[in-house]
Amino acid sequence: MRQTILILLFFFPIFLFSQHPTADNALPKPEKHLRNIRQLTFGGDNAEAYWSPNGKWLTFQTNNPAWGLHCDQIYAMEVKKAAGNKNYRPLDISRGKGRTTCSYFMPDGKHILFASTMSGADTCPPTPQLRQGGKYLWPIYDTYDIYVADLKGTVTKRLTDTPGYDAEAVLSPKGDKILFTSTRSGDLELWTMDLNGGNLKQITFDLGYDGGAFFSPDGSKIVFRASRPKTDAEIKEYRELLKQGLVAPTNMEIFVCNADGSNLHQVTQLGKANWAPFFHPSGKKIVFSSNHHSSRGYDFQLYLINEDGSGLEQITSESIFNSFPMFSPDGKKLVFSSNRNNNGTRDTNVFVADWVE
Repeated sequence: MRQTILILLFFFPIFLFSQHPTADNALPKPEKHLRNIRQLTFGGDNAEAYWSPNGKWLTFQTNNPAWGLHCDQIYAMEVKKAAGNKNYRPLDISRGKGRTTCSYFMPDGKHILFASTMSGADTCPPTPQLRQGGKYLWPIYDTYDIYVADLKGTVTKRLTDTPGYDAEAVLSPKGDKILFTSTRSGDLELWTMDLNGGNLKQITFDLGYDGGAFFSPDGSKIVFRASRPKTDAEIKEYRELLKQGLVAPTNMEIFVCNADGSNLHQVTQLGKANWAPFFHPSGKKIVFSSNHHSSRGYDFQLYLINEDGSGLEQITSESIFNSFPMFSPDGKKLVFSSNRNNNGTRDTNVFVADWVE
């Protein structure tokens, strides 16, 4: 679900951020794992950039006003042509219909999976009040459904049509399963389905928001972010917000389970917002975004951690927002979103770097 980065993000309003060394005015640490960082987008809020199977393209979400956009839309860019090129225009995949989120290349590299509210209306849906009681909130639009389009923006298939939220879809590296978040059972849970939308299976069941999930490199495991309300007050608030189509993303941790939902276990216990996880190419570590270190709520940096919760290591230090990390199929590059290099604006852009172990 990405939404626009409210944040707090949990989605996010990215637009809340401007460029600073760090939110707590500490000196930046060297970003030793990142080399040859290149900027790929240049304006607006750009995030959730995910690789094509051949590692040459990225599909991503943007609301760049220079392109006449009024809410998040899906585009696809050729990495080599986009790097450092402010005049490059990516392919328009969602064609400005509704609000969109969470795109992902299909196995053939010629079609893109994404969620859209276009079934409700071609226009952008109204944005609800996203701050209540001092908390940032994310909208969970009940008109989100999952579609497949070709690179010309022609929708070739609608995969979901159940009332409620269906979004945040990704594919298994095996090319046989789609993983997504849905409210069809009454809560925000993880589900899998075949590439044609059939054989639906719910794989998480605990109360709370389960989302932002990805498969491990071999497709055997799933990593995701989740909220877990515990007290009566927390449970009441969560359920009341969900009825309004809202969630509060300020308290989330990283979890891992097998691809069928078994062997579920919590990886992080850091507090605050830990989200946007993705498996390291080894399949034994996880990169994710977190503000657990910050005395203020909006300093998000990338971290690396072992699946057992040990070995926490900070990866980024430039700017106060870094998130949506994803390793390239060959494991040699990391794409991520950041508000670095935005000349004091509120822009968040997509960057790619060579990964150094």
